[in-house]
Amino acid sequence: MKIISIDKVEKNKVNMEGAEKAWKQVPLGKDDGAPVYSYRVFTVDPGGHTPYHNHPYEHMNFIIEGEGALVNEKGEETPLKAGDFALVKPDEKHQYRNKGDKPLKLICGVPKEFE
Repeated sequence: MKIISIDKVEKNKVNMEGAEKAWKQVPLGKDDGAPVYSYRVFTVDPGGHTPYHNHPYEHMNFIIEGEGALVNEKGEETPLKAGDFALVKPDEKHQYRNKGDKPLKLICGVPKEFE
């Protein structure tokens, strides 16, 4: 078993092309022996966003705090707020944008191979 507080997990800048003011932490993942999924926590500062991209695996998200939008393949924005869940299916183009004045923080579960 492993129990860790998020404030003890290293926070790294998201260096993918198109990301701005976005940070990633991996509190539980393949290095911990997770058999299927890794949990990542993304923090997007006000005015920031994740890259507008797609990939061959799904991810499931839970919004911990803040306000934002999930951008779909057509460029349309769907509002998000703390307490919301979101599913991005394999190969769907997407982006998370912070639309508020506080950090947007979300849990992102992905297959461990794509951590």
